[in-house]
Amino acid sequence: MALYRTKMCRCILEGGSRRFKPCVILLYQPCHLSTSTKPKNMFSLIASKAKYANEKYEQFLERKFPNFFLLYSTFMKGFRMLLSEAKEVGLIKRKMKYQGLQFHQLPYREMEKLRQFRRDIIKAAPVVIISIPPFANYLVFLLMYLFPRQLLIRHFWTSKQQEEFLDIYHGMRTEVYADILDNLSKAVPRVPEQLLREKMFQLCTQVRCGSHPKVADIQAVSSVFSGPPLGLKRLDVQQMKFFSQIMFLTPHLPAFLLQRRLGSHICELHNLDIALLKLGVNELSEEEVKRACYIRGLNSSHLSIDDCRRWLQCWVELSCKLKVSEASLLLHSMVLLSTNYIQSVKR
Repeated sequence: MALYRTKMCRCILEGGSRRFKPCVILLYQPCHLSTSTKPKNMFSLIASKAKYANEKYEQFLERKFPNFFLLYSTFMKGFRMLLSEAKEVGLIKRKMKYQGLQFHQLPYREMEKLRQFRRDIIKAAPVVIISIPPFANYLVFLLMYLFPRQLLIRHFWTSKQQEEFLDIYHGMRTEVYADILDNLSKAVPRVPEQLLREKMFQLCTQVRCGSHPKVADIQAVSSVFSGPPLGLKRLDVQQMKFFSQIMFLTPHLPAFLLQRRLGSHICELHNLDIALLKLGVNELSEEEVKRACYIRGLNSSHLSIDDCRRWLQCWVELSCKLKVSEASLLLHSMVLLSTNYIQSVKR
């Protein structure tokens, strides 16, 4: 229409060159003859075509390459889950900023979401960095296929891989359970009070003999873990490496960093327990209960949900009665409360 209103265009249409006249009419007609008040959105059209093509591609993979399709669908599902969690974490961060909240003031689920997302991102960061150079993404895909446990986070594991990998990780930390019990027994003679020495000796003997200790027995010796010889600041380097392995932290750091990271993570776990006590263990879903037990030292994949809830309730009751200075007892409880629990349930 704009072209038609110009003098040059009118000249062409009224008597101009036969070669240009059809071209101007062709440009003019779509604008002049269109009666649509809401033209079709080009982006929605492209999106619908892309969605249709993606569905056809997935059907082709599922039909021709079922094993690869399982990896592909797991990866896409995990990627969507990771994006969803990133959005949730962003909302929680904004909430903390505008309301002036600290980490320990958040509800349990938001606190756990932040804790787990931070650990996932730290694990995924090396893979992202490696994939930055041109054509390096092909190497990354190969490494991810060959080493899914070491390089991928839980979002990109199949259900079978999750169960398998959790068993492997738990087996790695149970390797040091005996060493921690040995160090605990060796420290008993250095406890100054005789009554506490006797209770500590009974507790260590009970766990070594395959019995599951009561929460009251552990609470009775809590004061031993606030100072020498078993306080968090009194642990030697080897003990801190053992506890780092239990909490899935790297043990290959200087002593002062090991102590700082252990203190930070066990304090974070203590804050989670306080928030969980307010929420109630029974309010958690089955997946949340099993995950909470696992990060506290118990391999929950081979236990019923009732057994997991019972163990988690005992843990929370113990944790919430401890002082900040007794954080070392919480570290030791990951061994004391989980070593013989599965056997006691079977009996």
